[in-house]
Amino acid sequence: MPTIAPASLNPDLVDTGTPPIPEAQGWARRYDGRSGPLIDLSQAVPGAPPPQALLERLGEAAADPAATRYGGITGDAALREAYAAELARCYGAPFAAGEVAITSGCNQAYVVTMMALARAGDNVLLPTPWYFNHEMTLTMLGVEARPLPCAPEAGFVPDAAAAEALIDARTRAIVLVTPNNPTGAVYPPQTIAAFAALCARRGIWLVLDETYRDFLPAATAKPHEVFAASGWQDSVIGLYSFSKAYAVPGWRLGAITAGEPAIAQIGKVLDCVQISPVRAGQAAVTWGIEGIRDWRERNRAEINARATLFRETMAPLNDWRVLSAGAYFAYVAHPFEGVPAAEVARRLVEERGVLALPGPYFGPGQENHLRIAIANVAADRIGLLGERLKGFSL
Repeated sequence: MPTIAPASLNPDLVDTGTPPIPEAQGWARRYDGRSGPLIDLSQAVPGAPPPQALLERLGEAAADPAATRYGGITGDAALREAYAAELARCYGAPFAAGEVAITSGCNQAYVVTMMALARAGDNVLLPTPWYFNHEMTLTMLGVEARPLPCAPEAGFVPDAAAAEALIDARTRAIVLVTPNNPTGAVYPPQTIAAFAALCARRGIWLVLDETYRDFLPAATAKPHEVFAASGWQDSVIGLYSFSKAYAVPGWRLGAITAGEPAIAQIGKVLDCVQISPVRAGQAAVTWGIEGIRDWRERNRAEINARATLFRETMAPLNDWRVLSAGAYFAYVAHPFEGVPAAEVARRLVEERGVLALPGPYFGPGQENHLRIAIANVAADRIGLLGERLKGFSL
């Protein structure tokens, strides 16, 4: 009989790294509890459920037969309008509902945006350390994830001049994440403005992921002035997640903000990958934008208090250096020179019951670092870190 060759998979997908968090969670399963309860600082998930009133709205919406039917490709009109009003409140500039698309989470928002902006052989600049799903998406699309190194001594804030030196004829976009995952760094408004000006001048896109915008330390300050500038629609795309601020990651709702011509093209991709976002969740969040505003403000204050507590807890541990902390995250330099960060993280959870993620999950040159997610554990667990880390050695 003739030999039948096995079918092959997309090599760009095969070359894409495996999602890393399950590996770290596997280490945690080997912890025997000797030091007390597991302190899981690995994944950025809300540590508490949303308000009961929001859950009740979800139940009411899910019971409505209308929610079982397809909705708009770019989201239901009510949520697009409500989110456009929320953007206007946040940035002090008008937004049209047509400049908003609702997606099944911010990861999907990023994927469909990249599909709209770049094709195989192009490149996109990602500041490093980067969010691993951003790099994975580009790799599986055949798009080069071009690292833009961000130095610890600069607070992990990227530099526009350094970025410009990396732009070539195949560069389609620069991605910024602020507040940042994984470092927690908050980019100053002038940095964001410099990148927006650079992208407009060079004819490429600035993709601004503001998943953690609601956790900025100053609730009343504008995150930046980019959306208040005329012409932003030609070169800026904003990404957002309802998961964190509304404590509903399982509902999978995110948003894209862009000029209407870009939204129209992104809508083609959305029609192929989601048809329409889950409608009951959209209805609940539409109400929740105003309905749980006070709860969201208290949650913002609580998360910022945890970041402060984390710094205070780590301060006496002179060999562990907190390089940056903000919103959901902290980025830490471990004291074990030459030891791979994965080995440090594995031993730390197996022996002391503290689960953090190794720096190399977030790009090249990160072996000395661990990422800490401070939002998904209560303050009392953060307070235990000092005694858990004291005396830990390899």
